[in-house]
Amino acid sequence: MNLATLLDEWRRTPEMMRNVAHWHVEPARIARFRAVPDWVHADLRAALQARGIRQLYAHQAEALEAVHAGRHTMVVTPTASGKTLCYNLPVIDTILKDPAARALYLFPTKALSQDQVAELHELCGHLPSPVQSFTYDGDTPLHARQRIREAGHIVVTNPDMLHAAILPHHTKWLRLFENLRFIVIDEAHIYRGVFGSHVANVLRRLRRICRHYGSRPVFILCSATIANPGELAAELTGEEVAVVDQSGAPQGERHTVFYNPPLVQPELGLRRSSLLEARRFGTRLVREGISTIAFVKTRTQVELLATYWKSDVPERLRDRVFGYRGGYLPNERRRIERGLRDGEILGVVSTNALELGVDIGSLEASITVGYPGTIASFRQQSGRAGRRHGVSLALFIANASAIDQYMVQHPEHILEGVPEAARLYPENLLILTDHLKCAAYELPFAPEERFGVETTGELLEYLAHHRVLHQGRDGRYFWMSDALPSHSVSLRSAAQDNVVIIDQTAARPQVIGETDRFSALTTLHEEAIYLHQSRPYQVERLDLENGKAYVRQVDVDYYTDAELAVRLQVLDVLADKPAGAAARHHTGELMVNAVPTLFKKIKFDTHENLGWGKIHLPEAELHTVGYWCRWDKRSIPWDNERWETALMGLAHVLRHAAALHCMCAIGDLHWAAEVRDPLDGQPTLYLYDAYPGGVGLAERVFRDADPVLSIARAMVADCPCEAGCPSCIGPGRGDRAAKALVLRLIDETRTAEASD
Repeated sequence: MNLATLLDEWRRTPEMMRNVAHWHVEPARIARFRAVPDWVHADLRAALQARGIRQLYAHQAEALEAVHAGRHTMVVTPTASGKTLCYNLPVIDTILKDPAARALYLFPTKALSQDQVAELHELCGHLPSPVQSFTYDGDTPLHARQRIREAGHIVVTNPDMLHAAILPHHTKWLRLFENLRFIVIDEAHIYRGVFGSHVANVLRRLRRICRHYGSRPVFILCSATIANPGELAAELTGEEVAVVDQSGAPQGERHTVFYNPPLVQPELGLRRSSLLEARRFGTRLVREGISTIAFVKTRTQVELLATYWKSDVPERLRDRVFGYRGGYLPNERRRIERGLRDGEILGVVSTNALELGVDIGSLEASITVGYPGTIASFRQQSGRAGRRHGVSLALFIANASAIDQYMVQHPEHILEGVPEAARLYPENLLILTDHLKCAAYELPFAPEERFGVETTGELLEYLAHHRVLHQGRDGRYFWMSDALPSHSVSLRSAAQDNVVIIDQTAARPQVIGETDRFSALTTLHEEAIYLHQSRPYQVERLDLENGKAYVRQVDVDYYTDAELAVRLQVLDVLADKPAGAAARHHTGELMVNAVPTLFKKIKFDTHENLGWGKIHLPEAELHTVGYWCRWDKRSIPWDNERWETALMGLAHVLRHAAALHCMCAIGDLHWAAEVRDPLDGQPTLYLYDAYPGGVGLAERVFRDADPVLSIARAMVADCPCEAGCPSCIGPGRGDRAAKALVLRLIDETRTAEASD
């Protein structure tokens, strides 16, 4: 059965359609072509023709002309629109005309790097003159690195390697930096928040080294659709950028289906698990031979859903179903990526690691399990299927959360809404100072030199005063230590050091994966069940000091889920303002201490709780920026039990409302609630950025407190439940008046203008 026939069957099935909130059909779109410019090298034109390309899409030709004119360029077109040629063509054309020319490609993930190198090699394979392209990442053998530095026309890497391995050793890359003509930054929309702020500073260091060697490369950026492409590109590169945003690529007919799992306990608002619905739909698609990708939010969900699919499909198809996530070893990831490109894999379950532009053109259906946090991410995930002509399916399965229920009831927000703006915070003092240290190691700083901010001189003086830098007689600032500062700076939120996972089942132990240290606290504690390619392993010992977790394969029918206990301390109040007549809003610096406390054993299939155990691990510490609201208990005369019910319910829905308003992932904000806050004994609710130093989210909640509270009120009031449920105020409140308590607390907290 093909996909069009299956979709027709679903539309004629009442049991299916009663849970479909919206079914949107986007008609096929024809291509708009332009001729390959006359100035393109004859060998490259012949290579394109050998691949069946005799014309370019309109946006490809526009980008090619802009780069040829020496303009920094940002290409913003949908998935599968051929953005790769927008940078490969000008780069290869320049190298053919000047073999000394060099280019640096930056991709946010290894999967994307491998995929794009494969496509680059295929194009270069049709050229009579060699164009050498190499991947330089953590998986590159040591013996190959010297050859890459000397012979690579195109060096493909990621921001982490550029930061930690290339820039600190720029003297070894003399040929690259002296002749660098292009810097390609693909999937630029990924570089937002903390990661983007780090990368913007890495690019400042890169441009500084290029100036030192006398090169002025042109930036070519590609991105999924976002609201502020020109602004993002300018913040990342420090240059004015031309934006190409009108796609000329064709598109097949696309069906976008919004599915809300059925209620299993209407009085409590409980719905059937979105993961179990993804199991049912995914199994049917794979059984029918329809190539399918499912996106879930956590590594555990990857293994669960992949296990379900493998067990439900016929035995002949089980070897064609895989999970894909961070933590798999390089060879395993490469094998899965090849299988996707070649069409050997029929079903894959992934975290957002495969959300980016890896070529998986054979896929016909994508399943998004739970709202991924942004419209841009949803469109990226749905665009993973249907990259070629023909019918494609994007199925969104909502979970019971407030934000998912809001989205499934307001599909126009996704279908017609403007994608989010990508925001950076490169002047975050912690991030900026870290990269000043790295830059000083790479090249001494002149006293008048500016590194992105006017206060560069003051920061250099501060570092010199604390004996991090040394100011020489000529006024320049030098790095004082022998240690590489980049080794202690992680560009991502995870810890720099990883924990390797060692399987002791066989006589000869072997490494089967890795994870970051923070995740290890909740996934690799003793007695945890670690899932790898659908196989359960029990953790026997976690050695954090040496970065090792020892596991053994077991035969169990459950997995584990850990909980954290959080303690907060207000370090500094930066601002406050009234919150209605009963409370005040605050924003400021917080110290957050989190420690894993216990884990639950959850049965496969039914998701029953089979028991629990204690976790004995050290606490993690986070210095961040938060928003909090503190009420005067005398103005709302509730007992402690009612205050706890109201605070917990409001914290749950406010986090979802804040994520929607700030256009961030729910996981970017954490919360805590205190009926008697240690500071003054008053009821207090905290929302705080989940990143060291903060990234501006909690501050925005403080500035826009009334609009956020209004969204929260709509989420609660519009929910059809009577007393509160997981879709509005969260699970397990127990009080039949919980919904009314939360609504009253919101009304007491909004200003009179907002309440009107």
